[in-house]
Amino acid sequence: MHKAFGAGLLAATLALVGCNNDDNRDSEEDDLRAEEPRIEAAAGGAGEAALAADLQFAMDSVGYSEKEFVLSGTAVSYLPKGGQSLGTDGQWDVEENDSAAYVTRAVVYQPLDAEAFNGTVIVEWMNVTSGSDSSPVWTYTHNELIREGYALISLSAQAAGVASTKTMDPERYANLLHPGDNYSYDIFSQAGQAVRDHADVLLNGLQPKRVLAAGESQSAYRLVSYANAVHPLVTVYDGYLLQSRLANAAPLATADDVSGSTEIRSDLGVPMLMFQSETDVNEATRQADTSTYRLWEVAGTAHFDVYGGGIGLIDTGDGEGALLALEALLDPPSKVFGFINCDKPINAGPMSFVLSAAVHALNEWITTGTPPASAETLQAIDFTPYSPGYARDAQGNALGGIRTPFVDVPLAMLSGTGNSGGEGFCRLFGTTEPLSADELDTLYPTQQAFVTAWTAATEAAVERGYIRPVDGQALIDAAGRVRVLP
Repeated sequence: MHKAFGAGLLAATLALVGCNNDDNRDSEEDDLRAEEPRIEAAAGGAGEAALAADLQFAMDSVGYSEKEFVLSGTAVSYLPKGGQSLGTDGQWDVEENDSAAYVTRAVVYQPLDAEAFNGTVIVEWMNVTSGSDSSPVWTYTHNELIREGYALISLSAQAAGVASTKTMDPERYANLLHPGDNYSYDIFSQAGQAVRDHADVLLNGLQPKRVLAAGESQSAYRLVSYANAVHPLVTVYDGYLLQSRLANAAPLATADDVSGSTEIRSDLGVPMLMFQSETDVNEATRQADTSTYRLWEVAGTAHFDVYGGGIGLIDTGDGEGALLALEALLDPPSKVFGFINCDKPINAGPMSFVLSAAVHALNEWITTGTPPASAETLQAIDFTPYSPGYARDAQGNALGGIRTPFVDVPLAMLSGTGNSGGEGFCRLFGTTEPLSADELDTLYPTQQAFVTAWTAATEAAVERGYIRPVDGQALIDAAGRVRVLP
């Protein structure tokens, strides 16, 4: 475990080795390689990685390790080829522009037991919306990643994250250097290439078979642009998980070179799973499923929620997190991270459980070639940015989309919209409005009636692949422990 807002970095240099782990890649793909960065072990200062929000328990208590590395090299920026515009269809054609030196950091989580490694490494583009680095994909899905043996690398790809990290621990991070976000795309490519070529250093000898890219919110915007512009040039990543991208793409070189509403290019060539909460749905980028694209819109979810802002930081996968999730439906907080105060209680929906299933579905898709079944979309009636409207049931929960017991056996009205406060952040956190005692009594005449209905809805979601079996059992067990009726 390390501090949430860390401390101090000088790099202790490791001997670089040139071993190549590309045996699983075709020779044609080898022609589309990114540059390899130098890799050093981070050391000094407070002796631990500094992140804006991280899990608050020791990694070795769940059979994992956490190590921090410094990656450095020369990154290029990109410009639209021939001065052409970047269209909303995502079919972008770009070329390298200038180059600049960089020094950034990556935090690596991996199984202590090499035999537990499943061969998949996820590189998460760390989110900097708060001004500091955080890894929301890791926070939301760490239980699934740990029990299935993934490795995850949290990468400081952007300038804001590097600048903030340097202030958190001036000694430990003294050498970090970021030339600007125009170079972030190539930095992300080089990190993925390092996983393939220097797994003996980054992964302590684990041999990756698949390297996936992941990002949430602002990071997902940048991965939209990365997939459209850079992926065709350097095929580093075998698949993409984008969480809560709204409709946005990020600029390549100038603030106005990209339209906000941008689709994913149709010829990406590798699987992408797009995960959208109720907050995020946008008509302009609601693409139909294809052989390489799946869209999951999840009822009862918000862009950020109770799990991401609290429960997830202490959830060790022992079932207590599921119990806390159900209790939050009955008594939801309005405060996030202890200091962001919202005007209403925030969303306590099923984001973490369905996103964990999305990770599994994407990995199976890449491993076996079989995509997940297409999912129903939410029944949207308008597409106001950050506040779409939906057809709703008698309890106020959205119709359509991916279904879970959180909305089909409700204890509360869950929404991805309708909140305010928190200096603008709370509009992303949705709302939870617990049902009244009379409503609960009408729906569930007895505690056992609730447990029976919750169990059936959970088993249905597990059967459809939207909740992992272990999580499903934890939710069923939690239903037997939570007191629904007075």
